[in-house]
Formats: sequence, C-alpha cells, structure tokens
Amino acid sequence: MKSRSILIVDDEILTLTNLKKTLEKDLYEVHLADTGEKALELFAALRPSIILLDLMLPGISGIEVLRRVKEKDAETIVIMMTAYEIVEKAVEAMKLGAYDYLLKPFKINELKNIVRRGAETLSLRIRVQEHLKTQMGRYYFGKIVAESRKMKDVILMAEKIAASDKTTVLLQGESGTGKEMLAKAIHYHSPRAEKNLVDINCAAIPENLMESELFGYEAGAFTDARGRKIGLLEYADEGTIFFDEIGDLALSLQAKLLRVLEEQSFTRLGGNKPVHVDIRIIAASNKDLARASEKGEFRPDLFYRLNVVPIQIPPLRSRREDIIPLALHLMADLNLDLKRSFKGFDREAAELLQAYSWPGNVRELRNVLERVMSLNQMELITKNLLPLELREMPHVPEQDIAILDLRGNHYPSLKDMERRYIEKVLESVEGNRTRAAKLLEIHPASLFRKLKSWKLE
Repeated sequence: MKSRSILIVDDEILTLTNLKKTLEKDLYEVHLADTGEKALELFAALRPSIILLDLMLPGISGIEVLRRVKEKDAETIVIMMTAYEIVEKAVEAMKLGAYDYLLKPFKINELKNIVRRGAETLSLRIRVQEHLKTQMGRYYFGKIVAESRKMKDVILMAEKIAASDKTTVLLQGESGTGKEMLAKAIHYHSPRAEKNLVDINCAAIPENLMESELFGYEAGAFTDARGRKIGLLEYADEGTIFFDEIGDLALSLQAKLLRVLEEQSFTRLGGNKPVHVDIRIIAASNKDLARASEKGEFRPDLFYRLNVVPIQIPPLRSRREDIIPLALHLMADLNLDLKRSFKGFDREAAELLQAYSWPGNVRELRNVLERVMSLNQMELITKNLLPLELREMPHVPEQDIAILDLRGNHYPSLKDMERRYIEKVLESVEGNRTRAAKLLEIHPASLFRKLKSWKLE
C-alpha cells in the first residue's frame, strides 16, 4: 500500500479532472476510474491508501465497491461522495467501514481536510502495526532461552494460556527470572495483542498515589484535581494490565482491585458513575503469595482470584543447563549494543558461570556480561575477565561436605552437613565471614549466630 496514493472514482469526467489537479498540488499520487469495475481493477493493481468513491456509479454501485474493497483490505481509507438527497446511503456506507463522507457540492478545503485526516489515521494505523510487530519480535516465546525441561514446561504453559482471552495469570519466581518478559510475551500472543498493555510496578508507586493512578479521578476529587484524569485501569480497557510485584500492593487497594476483578467495573475518585472495563490481568510476584496470605500480609480472596493459572518460573541455579545458552544469547544482544565481537567463553569461564548460584538470576547474568564486554574487546571471555565473586567461589569436593554411605548405617544429620559445609566455605575464603555469608546467601549476623552456637566464633 502506497501511503500517498489516492484513487478517485466518479462517473463525471470534469469532477475527476478537477479533483486530480487539486490533490496533485498536495503531492498525492492520483489515479482515476469512472466505473465501479475499473475502480476494482485499479485497486487490485495499485492498492491505494485512500479511495474517494462516488455512491452513484454505472454498473457496480459505490456501496458494492466499498464492500469488496473492505473484504480485500479493511485498512484502506474510503471516503464516500454523495448528493444530499441520498445521504441515507452514506450512513449505510459508514456501517460497512467507510471512513467518512462528503456531501456534493463540497468545498476544496473541506475535501483537503478530510483527505488529510484520513492519511493521518492511516499513518497512525501503520505505526501501531509496526509497533505491534516490533513488540512481538522482542517478546516472542521462541526468544526465551529454554534448554532445561523446567523452562520448556513454563513456556509451553504460557503459550497455551496466551491463546485465551480473559484468563488471569499469576507469575511467581525470584527477582530477575524473567517474569516481565513472559508477561509481555503472553499479551503479544493473545487476542488482545493490538490493544494496550499497561505495566504497573506496585513496588515503585507510593501508596498515596497508587489509587488515583489506578482508578483516575474527577475534577474536584481533591485539592489539586483540576480536571478529569483517566486511570490506568481505564486506559487498559480491551487490553492487558500487568501488576508487577503485586505482593507489595497495599491491603486497602487489594480489596478494591478484587472488586474490579469480580465486577469488571470501578468508580473514579470523586465520581459516582461506574466505569466498565474489559481487561485481562497478569500479576507477578517474587514473594510466595500463598504463604503471605496465610500470614495476613496478602488478601487470601485476592490470591485465589489471581491464582487461576499459576506459573512458577525457576531460578537459574535450578536450571543450570540454561546458563551458557542464555549467556550466549545475551552476548549476541550486547555485541550489537556495545559494538563488540565476542564469540563465547573459554572452558574455565563457562565452568565458573555454570557453577555460580546467580542470586540475581538473568538480570545479574546480563549485568556481569555487560561489565566484562564494556571493559574489554576480545573474542572469548576468559576466567580472568570475570568478576572476583565468580573467580573466588569455593569449590568444595562433595566428599568433603558429607559422606553418605547408603550401603551402611552412616547417615549424617542435616545440621552436621551444614556445619561441615560452612567450615569448608570459611576455609576457602581464609576466614572472611562477610565474604562467606555472601557466598552462602545468608545474613552475616545469621552466620555469626551459627558459629557461636558451634563455639567457632
């Protein structure tokens, strides 16, 4: 489709000639047809972006031309031209998908304005489609690296649920595991892909602002409310709203969100009329919401309403076969961003990457790679280029942790195994308790208490 190509269809030769001269002055590429049959031939051959179409044509009528054009390409802007006495036909044309209509005789400025608006509308549609293609390219399931069985099962579940229209999804997993990317992939592969995806980080918006951000407000609702504001829930109508870190949402707002889920409506602050919305909810949390609801930290009724399709995203340390493929994938992206030409890792570096626990998961892995690649220009990342915390990880042989002789009667207790392992970690870092606590992923005070209980402080 040519963005500035116009087809004018009218059985009056003088009208065709005058309109062609007028629109060519505005740098449009203009084509002419004096019958419906010729109009359809030119449309098939040229695919113009805009059609000026007279209702009264010999042979195939303007209404029939409109119907056939819309069957072929619903995005084509069709502007009907009609005399006042048959304006009801123009109304029928609008129902069939016409963009607008002009009443003959019309003024040149009126024609130019309506054509300009039509071209702008088409340009916006094209940008929306390009944005959708870009987002689908960024957030498609095939881009999510999954060599492990655990992650393949996650993607399979997400692909299945994406096809549904309204089903609520709850994504749970540690920070940095990719919950946001999976949520966006679900949206952009759902029937709502062309509608808005609204992303709300519940941990980032202060409690006193969250309510007005979600529900909007009417003029005068509070001191600074000088006009109406559309809330994020309303903005997401017919689309998807993603509540990231929903475990941090205030309990008072959890009750109001529950009502939105159940009734698909809400009232703006200061308003008295319900606003009806059609939205899909995807929520994510790095907290165990089931346990939080048992402790009274999260509403159980909201948890059950969100937990329609739960998807648990495993941490990197439990799917180590994904680490190197994922690192190579991230490396390719960073090569483009940083204008580098890294090709991979040497054996020692790859072993260190796989052995590390990655408490920050994918986000931490990307940060490590970006740091190394920003500071160096090589083909391979070697062990010596990796950060100190990776290179100085304690490597404790399994037989030094505990010997489990299942053929006999020697079964060391978990407490004994824990003590022996901590002793080995401390030995590997030359007694540095702060460093040992970091490697063990526990608070230094917790480590001190354990050492004190074992009289090793």
